[in-house]
Amino acid sequence: MSLSRDDVTRALSTIETPDGGNIVSGDMIRALIVDGDAVRFVIEVPSAEIAKVSEPLRAAAERAVAALPGAGRVQAVLTAPTAEKAPPSLKIGGHPKPQEGPMRVPGVKRVLAIASGKGGVGKSTVSSNLAVALARQGRKVGLLDGDIHGPSQPRMMGATQRPASPDGKSIIPLRAHGVTLMSIGLMLAEDKAVIWRGPMLMGALQQMMGQVQWDHYDGELDILIVDLPPGTGDVQLTLCTKAVVEGAIVVSTPQDVALLDARKALDMFVSLKTPVLGLIENMSLFHCPECGHEAHIFGHGGVATEAARLGLPFLGALPIDLDTRLAGDAGTPVALGDGVMADAFAGIARRLIANGHA
Repeated sequence: MSLSRDDVTRALSTIETPDGGNIVSGDMIRALIVDGDAVRFVIEVPSAEIAKVSEPLRAAAERAVAALPGAGRVQAVLTAPTAEKAPPSLKIGGHPKPQEGPMRVPGVKRVLAIASGKGGVGKSTVSSNLAVALARQGRKVGLLDGDIHGPSQPRMMGATQRPASPDGKSIIPLRAHGVTLMSIGLMLAEDKAVIWRGPMLMGALQQMMGQVQWDHYDGELDILIVDLPPGTGDVQLTLCTKAVVEGAIVVSTPQDVALLDARKALDMFVSLKTPVLGLIENMSLFHCPECGHEAHIFGHGGVATEAARLGLPFLGALPIDLDTRLAGDAGTPVALGDGVMADAFAGIARRLIANGHA
């Protein structure tokens, strides 16, 4: 007499479970195979804890099938579902951890801060394009968006994926246009506000410097560019006191109001004993693409004059440029291409490399 699946199922349905049902009605039978007189099946119980005390249930099921006419070798295996572990949850923020003096950022040779005294002068645009320009010249470059209240680098670099954390502690950064990238904006919805007081801002920056695997893609980075928020607050203080910083570049527009705030940023770096590597004048002029007329909307030359007064390098003047704005909004920095603006950023990058700062 040949053995059928129905015969086996009927035999298994006689094995009762503590809840009053049986192992068939309770949907506990898996991988039932009837091959001639050989029978194999799996009994899946709800948890590993229940599996530890269910050996009598497994043995009883095996005996019930073995007693069927025509049954030969019977093998029953007991198992429990394995709950997949959720990816480790990485919490960004919290108070900074104490440390003794400035430390080098792991996986990074040099840290370069891009700062401004006030918002709206194009500091983030300069940061993203300078990072790309340096990468195009063969440097291993990272870009850290330190503007935690207003992170813009994910949009400017065209990055949207959430960084991974294999263990809930270390962070795998993203990669965009040859640049290793990390921003608090990658951890939040684009329209989500970060409503944190100073200690949490300081803790977040410390985490992104120390827990990000900056050497994940290229090995040790030649340079990490930190796009700082405007002003002279907690994030700037944290960077310059917690990390060894190669130097800072201050970005300003030419008009007097912007230069007033730029001087405060310069004074901050002096107080924090952070070298200032130079100044950049952004929005220096507007070149009309229709008629060729050049207009100095915000004045002209103010930053170069200030650099000369302070004995600091003047790294370059960048015009107001529609393509630069469009490229930033599209996530493809203008420094990726060719043309006047790409050449301007390439020139600043070459100067930093030649002076040993990148």
